[in-house]
Amino acid sequence: VRIKGKRPHCSREAESFKEQGNAYYIKKDYSEAFNYYTKAIDMCPKNASYYGNRAATLMMLSRHREALEDSQQAVRLDDTFMKGHLREGKCHLSLGNAMAASRCFHRVLELEPDNSQAQQEVKNADSVLEYEKMAEIGFEKHDFRMVVFCMDRALESASACHRFKVLKAECLAMLGRYPEAQSVASDILRMDATNGDALYVRGLCLYYEDCIDKAVQFFVQALRMAPDHEKARLACRNAKALKAKKEDGNKAFKDGNYDAAYELYSEALTIDPNNIKTNAKLFCNRGTVGSKLKKIDQAIEDCTKAVKLDETYIKAYLRRAQCYMDKEEYDEAVRDYEKVYQTEKTKEHKHLLKNAQLELKKSKRKDYYKVLGVDKDATEDEIKKAYRKRALMHHPDRHSSASAEIQKEEEKKFKEVGEAFTVLSDPKKKSRYDSGHDLEDDTGNMGDFDANNIFKAFFGGGGGQGYSFEANQCMYTNSCRKQQYFF
Repeated sequence: VRIKGKRPHCSREAESFKEQGNAYYIKKDYSEAFNYYTKAIDMCPKNASYYGNRAATLMMLSRHREALEDSQQAVRLDDTFMKGHLREGKCHLSLGNAMAASRCFHRVLELEPDNSQAQQEVKNADSVLEYEKMAEIGFEKHDFRMVVFCMDRALESASACHRFKVLKAECLAMLGRYPEAQSVASDILRMDATNGDALYVRGLCLYYEDCIDKAVQFFVQALRMAPDHEKARLACRNAKALKAKKEDGNKAFKDGNYDAAYELYSEALTIDPNNIKTNAKLFCNRGTVGSKLKKIDQAIEDCTKAVKLDETYIKAYLRRAQCYMDKEEYDEAVRDYEKVYQTEKTKEHKHLLKNAQLELKKSKRKDYYKVLGVDKDATEDEIKKAYRKRALMHHPDRHSSASAEIQKEEEKKFKEVGEAFTVLSDPKKKSRYDSGHDLEDDTGNMGDFDANNIFKAFFGGGGGQGYSFEANQCMYTNSCRKQQYFF
């Protein structure tokens, strides 16, 4: 009897707490509202509406799991409590359980068929289910942009769903959008530090940014929280294998074992095609080895693959540019050095660009070294011997019986040989020529000089006697025989 007598007093006090909770709720002071609804529940734990009100407050505080528990308790106490079913459905939907949400909303419609809010929420739940299916198909096809799009749409209704957020973050990482992926994963870990999926994504971002040691730490932590996390296990194994193979390649290179280094870098490139940054470095490393092995074309191809993976990779542009310089493809070298200098305006890069531009300018002139058939470091004696050989070979008198076309071609070559000798036999002119200066600015048009005068001066005896090719045909023949190695 005494207990029954206390119930009305208990209910009045509980109602007072509920009313105070309502007042704070209206003021949007949800923390205080929560406190008073909790006091009401403590006084009358069997009242469904108290749980319903506290669930609404918890939803406003983004404590959706606790709100779900209160909503479920409310409908357990009163299965006809329409608001309780509606709030339970909203909690399920916010947490990403669209099927359970849909069941709750249909229950509301059984109780109140014209409830417009429930009708709209059913549509929202159906949309989330559809986006989930589309995302699953997109992930299987590696269409990560589609997955991100679907998850963004789904999260408009399922804002508290960690599963959707993690999937979005993983796909952002696969797309190379690491800061965004890191941000999403970090937000989850702030709310749930033991979330294995979020730890995995954090590790994945670090792994793809070539911070392999830190990545392994996150993968290990993810496996500690979720021992059956297969993605974390595979990523951890790949990270360790990639690091080991790359380090072995680096050691072989430093030891001068270029063939072994080339093979090790090649093996490392097969471990994980998705690791763009690390693979860019591996391609560049292999390109460096290729240049050491005189495989210049292969080195250029590897550096091209590196910059295709990472357009900001300065080292790969520099390596490729040097390979182009080695091949005397100066136009390509200048383009790469310009790209580098635009990105990093250092003195060294400026010097490399100017040098390539100079070589390009020089390459567009006649190459007097090639005309004489000598190296750029040829001695004075070697230049003279080369001139003797080429001048005799192309002298017009030697080809007097040839066709007009051949005579014209040989006369042109004879003139070029004389022109080349004029420059390379003069130390000042040679120095200016090697420096890329335009010799015509100093000496007038080189095309106006007389190659025959140079020939006569070179072959003439003491006293300035001239040289007659026809009169000395026998001497020329004997000279040819004696000096075969010049021809």
